[in-house]
Amino acid sequence: MLENKETGEVITTNDHPLTDLADHYKTLANVDEIIAFKLPSPQITPKHMLELARLIDRNSSTYDGIVVTHGTDTLEETAYFLDLVVQTEKPIILTGAMRSSNEIGSDGLYNLISSIRVAIEGNAAGKGVLVVMNDEIHTANNVTKTSTSNVATFQSPQYGPIGIITKDSIIFHHTIIARETYPVSKITKNVFLLKAYAGMDGQLIEAVRKTKPDGVVLEGLGQGNLPKNTIPSIKTMIAKQIPVILVSRCYQGIVQPTYGYEGGGKQLKEMGVILANGLNGPKARIKLLIALEQAHHDYDSLKEYFVRV
Repeated sequence: MLENKETGEVITTNDHPLTDLADHYKTLANVDEIIAFKLPSPQITPKHMLELARLIDRNSSTYDGIVVTHGTDTLEETAYFLDLVVQTEKPIILTGAMRSSNEIGSDGLYNLISSIRVAIEGNAAGKGVLVVMNDEIHTANNVTKTSTSNVATFQSPQYGPIGIITKDSIIFHHTIIARETYPVSKITKNVFLLKAYAGMDGQLIEAVRKTKPDGVVLEGLGQGNLPKNTIPSIKTMIAKQIPVILVSRCYQGIVQPTYGYEGGGKQLKEMGVILANGLNGPKARIKLLIALEQAHHDYDSLKEYFVRV
């Protein structure tokens, strides 16, 4: 992306703006550049993510680490998809920029240099896909974009970064407990994401059901509750054997079957709604897409799948 200095509009450019700055980072490692896509990140789809995962797996034996530059709007979804799908234990880093390359204070080159430094750090291996931005290292599982424009937008609410970057060191102070990968060969399913709100009824859910989706993710209220007028439509959805996954619209905490009133998490769980363990809505959707491609359609197998962090 480049900023039009006359209008202030941020637009796409034909050439990758960091290519001409390679002298700044090629002293760190032998770097090859592969252009996978030329797309603004809102145009990235799960099929693009799968193609990227295949590209990484094909090249993983050739390189000691891989850095992916990506627009920030959907960066966390691509990072999480790759974390679930890519097979290699070598470092895979996603990074981006909040300021275009020709803006004052552009962070793209700095984030790229930081990412290459992390990719060649031995301790980065075996930690799954990492997101490096603004001198911090985050896991794909926990990171999310928290601000529309602040350069410190990528955070891991509740958990924090697993490492930091200084001028002379890469310091990991946390690590992941476990990582599981789920190889998929195609992405064909249709999964919707709906957000709950005060006064919500079943109209949206019914409209989605009529499209015959393969699954639905609901961002519920608080610990995982919904307005009671949504319940009949959710029951119909489950009766049609359409899996319904519940997360919270809160950015911290996990959903739990705590409340027993109509529409409360306890009732939803007893109905057959599956409670996701700590994921946000977009990532739960990515995980459901992958689960369905692996023929996990029944309640028990999907429940087990979503209990895993």
